[in-house]
Amino acid sequence: MDPDAVAKAFVEHYYTTFDGNRGALLNLYQEGSMLTFEGQKIQGSQSIVSKLTSLPFQHCQHSITTVDCQPSGPAGGMLVFVSGNLQLAGEQHALKFSQMFHLMPSPQGSFYVLNDIFRLNYA
Repeated sequence: MDPDAVAKAFVEHYYTTFDGNRGALLNLYQEGSMLTFEGQKIQGSQSIVSKLTSLPFQHCQHSITTVDCQPSGPAGGMLVFVSGNLQLAGEQHALKFSQMFHLMPSPQGSFYVLNDIFRLNYA
């Protein structure tokens, strides 16, 4: 397993799904998963997806600038750090963001998001 290839595939899947149907992100999280969104901590897959689907915009487009990853621990986890731009519908300027995912292997042979930290980067 090439960690860089896994990270790239995950990032592409995550943001394509986020931009098209945020509710479909539910299967990427589990009940022990935690999201910190702009400092607010949210735990559990249902609560996380409720937060993401209640954001005050319907349409957006992520443009990824960088993806960095590292293996994490003996259980086969992976840290993925993403930076990029977030274009909201009707807005002239894109917002810069950073997001970190701690991916863990699932019994089904894929990965789920154990930890997710999102921040807008204000200049």
